Amino acid sequence: MNTTTTLGRTSVPAKYLPVLVTGCLFLAMFVVGGIRYEGFASGQVVLNVFIDNAFLLVVAVGMTFVILTGGIDLSVGSVVALSTMISASLMAGPGWPPYLVVPLVLVIGSGLGLVMGYIVHAFDIQPFIVTLAGMFLARGLCYTIGTDSIPIEDPTFTAFAQTRIDLFADMWISPSVIVAVVVVIVATYVLHYTRLGRSVYATGGSQQSAMLMGLPVGRTKITVYTISGFCSALGGVLLSFYMLSGYGLHAVGMELDAIAAVVIGGTLLTGGSGFVLGTVLGVLVLGLIQTIISFEGTLSSWWTKIFIGLLLFVFILLQRLFSARARR
Repeated sequence: MNTTTTLGRTSVPAKYLPVLVTGCLFLAMFVVGGIRYEGFASGQVVLNVFIDNAFLLVVAVGMTFVILTGGIDLSVGSVVALSTMISASLMAGPGWPPYLVVPLVLVIGSGLGLVMGYIVHAFDIQPFIVTLAGMFLARGLCYTIGTDSIPIEDPTFTAFAQTRIDLFADMWISPSVIVAVVVVIVATYVLHYTRLGRSVYATGGSQQSAMLMGLPVGRTKITVYTISGFCSALGGVLLSFYMLSGYGLHAVGMELDAIAAVVIGGTLLTGGSGFVLGTVLGVLVLGLIQTIISFEGTLSSWWTKIFIGLLLFVFILLQRLFSARARR
């Protein structure tokens, strides 16, 4: 089986090609933006993409685990919204402190993911259907808490949300970026240096082969949905920092953005191949599209969706081509 592709005189393993393509796309977009728009080619522009999309990056990392096993999680956006509603309502009503609210939200998100993962495994139901039900359930729970936006005014919470971490040359990031980077590092370690990571890739590559090898396929499926639920809840906490409110209409469509970031980052929708670094690049590409449109000033925000749709078509076709070449 040919697992390398020759680029000039360099042989690149086929599994790295999608990530390489995404990285080149990001660099090309940044260069074009720098040439076309004044003030675009700066480090703070890239950092702003991280600041504005830290919550999406965390959610997309959880989605990466699920897609690597060949599954899908449509509930992540609704769980994000539910997390913001629970956080806002508990701090605004009973006046719970953030150090109690945040762990509770993470436990609830992980629990929802655990239940969905168990149903997918135990009853052998398509993940699309199970997580679709989870999406409606979580979004419905948002409206049982309240139909209006709930502001978050807790002084500790707001102080943390408004903190700026200065770097150098007048560049800065928010604490949410630090959280997102830690999640990326931990996820990368888990996928590439632990037994769970090997089971995730094996399950996505061939579930039947993984079972014959004695790998805990069922436990792996349940674990990845639990991880996705945890990341969704954590993404909801980061979105609460970003918006300083809880609202049932927060994160509408975020599940599609997360899936798009994972696919553009080179992870196969059929599972078994992909990297967290690719997901990071996918989120950066989506964020840079939004930045370019805002710099342009004359384009509607809906052009973001158009460009993302076109990119998805291109990357799905590329996945087909790379998969066909790897099988030769």
